[in-house]
Amino acid sequence: MTRPLYHDSTLLTFTGTVTHAQGQEVALDATALYPDAGGQAADTGTLRWDGGEARVTGSRRDKATGLIWHALDGALPPVGQGVRGEVDADRRWRHMQRHSAEHLLAQAFVQVNPVFEVVAVNMNAPECTIDLSGDPAESHVRAAETLLRETLGRAELILDTPVVPETELSRYPLRRESKVRGDTRLVIYRRADGTPFDVSACGGTHVPRASMAAPVVILRTERIKGGVTRVTFMAGEEAAAYLGGVYADARRLAQGFSVPVERLPERVEALVTERAELAAQVDALHATLARTLRDAAPTEPLGNVTLRVVTLPDPAGLQAALTDLRPGEVSVAVTGAGRVGIGSAHPDLNAGTLLRAALTASGGKGGGRPDLAQGSTPDVPGFLRAVRETLSAPA
Repeated sequence: MTRPLYHDSTLLTFTGTVTHAQGQEVALDATALYPDAGGQAADTGTLRWDGGEARVTGSRRDKATGLIWHALDGALPPVGQGVRGEVDADRRWRHMQRHSAEHLLAQAFVQVNPVFEVVAVNMNAPECTIDLSGDPAESHVRAAETLLRETLGRAELILDTPVVPETELSRYPLRRESKVRGDTRLVIYRRADGTPFDVSACGGTHVPRASMAAPVVILRTERIKGGVTRVTFMAGEEAAAYLGGVYADARRLAQGFSVPVERLPERVEALVTERAELAAQVDALHATLARTLRDAAPTEPLGNVTLRVVTLPDPAGLQAALTDLRPGEVSVAVTGAGRVGIGSAHPDLNAGTLLRAALTASGGKGGGRPDLAQGSTPDVPGFLRAVRETLSAPA
């Protein structure tokens, strides 16, 4: 069994002895390198010994044996060798901020509404997630974020990590039931008067003061399955860097639009409205051009049908060229991009049937109604040929 030293989150150097070795992994009698567990990624670092050293790229805990295995990049120290370990400080600090923020944010949701319970967490990347039951609405999400921001800004919450016998757990207001049996390590963030803000059974690493995890920013939410909502958040220095980058981008955009940053949403909304109006105008122009080209196309008497074939410069005019036809006419519209369509105002001509037959002959796909059908084909000349042959065939 490996003795965990990482419960002292500030411990970044340690000594130990190699007890087991297999493949590219070694187990030590004691380690300050946190293994991948509880939604928190493993620490990385370095092991050094007389005559050698190796990078620790990750670690895992074997629940059956209690051994913590360290994956090494390089030569392995032999069993029985004493080693000096060093934890990568920057990575450990980011993990401490993420994990502490997860506890604090989860508690904020519970205080907004006790039905919002955590069912899963992931803190392996700067964008962390908590999955909540209870289906929180956007108003609940913003309320939890605000509550936590005000708490971290106005109160000093201090970390306390007692190890408590299982028989005494009922004395503590656990946010959720502990899955650990026997002696249990609790992670408690206490107010100045000693009362707890959050109490959780946890073996992870955490910042000594909750304010060190700030800011905690919710980026987005999504429903992932019935009754469960995934909340994506960032915390600490990673969140501050992200927000700084977002502000810098917003400032550049605002300068380009000659407005202050606070008026950027207003300017963007105006541009979106303007774009929609211009798009409507363009669509109207495409429709007008398509109908003008169609009406100018020569008519072709084929069987008992009067056919007009029009080649359009843009697929946006396709539907307009196939609607509002003169009684008894059939319109076939094609584009250089291979989009094709048939419109029928003839009572005995089914546009969908004719289109499918022509697309089958020309290697295309599509379908539609008796009066309007559209599709695409890699062989526009073949499509037109098939249309004319079908219409010319004896009934």
